Amino acid sequence: MHAYRSHTCADLDRSHAGETVRLSGWVHRVRDHGGVLFIDLRDHYGMTQVLADSDSPAFAAVERLKAETVIRIDGRVKARDAGLVNPRIPTGEIEVYVTALEVLGPAEELPLPVFGEQDYPEETRLAYRFLDLRREGLHRNMMLRSQVVKSLRDRMWAAGFTEFQTPIITASSPEGARDFLVPSRLHPGKFYALPQAPQQFKQLIMVAGFDRYFQIAPCFRDEDPRADRSPTDFYQLDVEMSFVTQADVFAAVQPVIQGVFEEFGGTRRVDPDWPLISYADSALWYGTDKPDLRNPIRMQVVSDHFRGSGFAIFARLLEQEGTEVRAIPAPGGGSRKFADRMNAFAQAQGLPGMGYIFWRKAEDGATEAAGPIAKALGAEATEALRSELGLGEGDAVFFVAGKPESFEAVAGRARMEIGRELGLVEEGTFRFAWIVDFPMYEKDDEGKIDFSHNPFSMPQGGMEALSGDPLKVLGYQYDLACNGYELVSGAIRNHKPEIMFKAFELAGYGRDEVEKRFGGMVKAFRYGAPPHGGCAAGIDRIVMLLADTANIREVIMFPMNQRAEDLMMGAPSEPTNEQLRDLSLRVIARD
Repeated sequence: MHAYRSHTCADLDRSHAGETVRLSGWVHRVRDHGGVLFIDLRDHYGMTQVLADSDSPAFAAVERLKAETVIRIDGRVKARDAGLVNPRIPTGEIEVYVTALEVLGPAEELPLPVFGEQDYPEETRLAYRFLDLRREGLHRNMMLRSQVVKSLRDRMWAAGFTEFQTPIITASSPEGARDFLVPSRLHPGKFYALPQAPQQFKQLIMVAGFDRYFQIAPCFRDEDPRADRSPTDFYQLDVEMSFVTQADVFAAVQPVIQGVFEEFGGTRRVDPDWPLISYADSALWYGTDKPDLRNPIRMQVVSDHFRGSGFAIFARLLEQEGTEVRAIPAPGGGSRKFADRMNAFAQAQGLPGMGYIFWRKAEDGATEAAGPIAKALGAEATEALRSELGLGEGDAVFFVAGKPESFEAVAGRARMEIGRELGLVEEGTFRFAWIVDFPMYEKDDEGKIDFSHNPFSMPQGGMEALSGDPLKVLGYQYDLACNGYELVSGAIRNHKPEIMFKAFELAGYGRDEVEKRFGGMVKAFRYGAPPHGGCAAGIDRIVMLLADTANIREVIMFPMNQRAEDLMMGAPSEPTNEQLRDLSLRVIARD
């Protein structure tokens, strides 16, 4: 017999009754049933119930076992009586009577429980991640992740893409986040960077003539943590294609992503209709560039109803340039109690509040508008507003006003809160949308023009578009949103050096600097570069959605905490003086 096991803890069934077997695994829990000790023995594959009574030579050893001790048992397989069958596990028809037991790995008192899925402080869970990963839910998530990656890889090969690996140590590149720098020992005072993405390399692969590339790529960005973003590193399905338009990229990517969601989404429906929504429309309708289309509410501009109206607050506001009033319809929200609750929500999010109108049945049976705004606007204007929004008795509408950049994000959150509160958000569905026509540039906090998206994107209109107002230039840039998360980001690339120089010039990069920082790419483009484009899909977020969790750390094997610390391995750590000398570095404390 094998030294450790003849079967896994998921193998045995009624057909094995009477056989002598050997199992190894972790003691999930021990139960004492009056002189009979039951062990739930767990390994990677499943669970088997083993037992020992006072006649068993292993009884004394079983009595001393602690949870999570690793043991090997020998025993006889017994069929359970019909009334004792456990249908929840594959081995529920049998149990194993222990005749011999060996402790392979003793366990000390546990810092967190493995049995059960009870909440526990995240800091403890991360410090003892090897224990946390033994818990059923997290173990299941990691297996899901592995299966999703395999499925993505298989689907890409089947679609005619070829997998290549790109360097991990490279040069710094402006990708929209901070680089992780790596000091060079051989070149004192110089630094490599960990790649924020394989962006330049995958474009060079296209220039080299390989046509359809993909990679399951690690990416490194020194970012502020969020629940849906790792603060240090993440994995993406990286894709690039030659001789393609934006529509070609969409046609190649949709079957892969949709197929994975259909394969692993369980009973949830995957909507096959992936609309194209411009960035401007997405911001207007949903208050975000990653809309959750399960919520049917669309915001719209209603400024004309308030311009010069009796509602003086909005009327005066609209006299200022760049201001507007937007409406958030709330079908079924027609009560003062609900209106007050949503107003309080907006105030908690940093807005002064949200004005509202709701419609109810009057004493004479007619539909009447209620609320301070309705009184100030008057019956005719209020009725025109109701008609335009398609609302009626029992419905409400909320208003946000000012410059869109000051209220848009909160309005988007209010739209989702209203939808959830009123039960309008469709459950059990994945809804996707391509967000297109992103602006190429934006103003930073100091008022300077900077790239708002991928700096290597082709501007719509080419060189001619770059001769006007940079803030009006649109790029062939696109994102894929699903249920309120950005899953994919990509672009048709700028493969013409002169357009590239001009695009970077508008963002403050001189020709010499572009040559210095992106010399390899500029040089390559001078020797016959094909039109090309691609995208990258965030694997962590895909798995997060499929696992139905809002915390990305629940689908990463060994994540950092929210302060970008590895509590288990003790990173980041202080270097030794010898390491600093080797790298010609000195650490200077911040003031």
